[in-house]
Amino acid sequence: MAIEHDRDIVSAPTELMKFETLHVPGALKLSQEMAWPYRREDWEFAATVGQGLVLERAGQVIGTAMSWNYGQAYATAGMIIVTGSAQGGGNGSRLFDGLLEATGARSVLLNSTEEGLTLYKRRGFTAWGAVLQHQGPLTVAVTPNARNDIRPATVSDLAAIQAFDERATGMPRPSMVAALADVGNVVVIDRAGRVAGYAIARRFGRGYVVGPCAAESAQDAQLLILAQLATLHGQFVRIDVYAEHGLGDWLESLGLKRVGDATAMVKGRRPVTDGPARMYALANQSFG
Repeated sequence: MAIEHDRDIVSAPTELMKFETLHVPGALKLSQEMAWPYRREDWEFAATVGQGLVLERAGQVIGTAMSWNYGQAYATAGMIIVTGSAQGGGNGSRLFDGLLEATGARSVLLNSTEEGLTLYKRRGFTAWGAVLQHQGPLTVAVTPNARNDIRPATVSDLAAIQAFDERATGMPRPSMVAALADVGNVVVIDRAGRVAGYAIARRFGRGYVVGPCAAESAQDAQLLILAQLATLHGQFVRIDVYAEHGLGDWLESLGLKRVGDATAMVKGRRPVTDGPARMYALANQSFG
């Protein structure tokens, strides 16, 4: 009977629908199938700050795709999963095409695994860079630099942090930044009353993630990251950084091994940064 029941599920029609809170348990099961370290709380956070689609078959979630809109010009996409038994039948294309339609005329950015490159290239995405995933137990004792311009953020800093984030990414992300700051620990570089960089550390996956981290130089980014790592000794830490900034070897020296990489891609126009501000570490590979 179990075999017949499974066959009935596989042969049942699929339905594309809006991602709702009730889909979180099914989405969590999918990410566990893919050995992604997301917790239920990570899915709930992603759904709260973004929007998405699910594919259901016989009441079961068999696919997810999420997006996050930043103003009228940009969006990011991620958390795109199709269960193994539903792959190869056009379900991934159906999900992703629905997601692209929902983003409207926005340029869309994403970070692709090797397996997803073909699908995204067929949809007009082009590669522009790489993201390196570093993680591991933080066993190295990290001592933050004794500079007095790095301090914990206060509520009154939020608007300045949001403005700096927009200069660093080229995208207006005030709601995302506020949500991340609300659940994380935030430090800033304060130069004569001006926010010149920030970094957030929060619970995620197997432990903590340090990111986003935006700064005006790679050296400033390192100082912000060190300030966060100094509070995380003995914890499992993940940091995703853009390869172009050359922080990988430095993270390796801290015991955070490179365990993977992704191809940064865009469909449409890449956002333009303002001045020296740059994004060095990501909140996660889906949010951008």
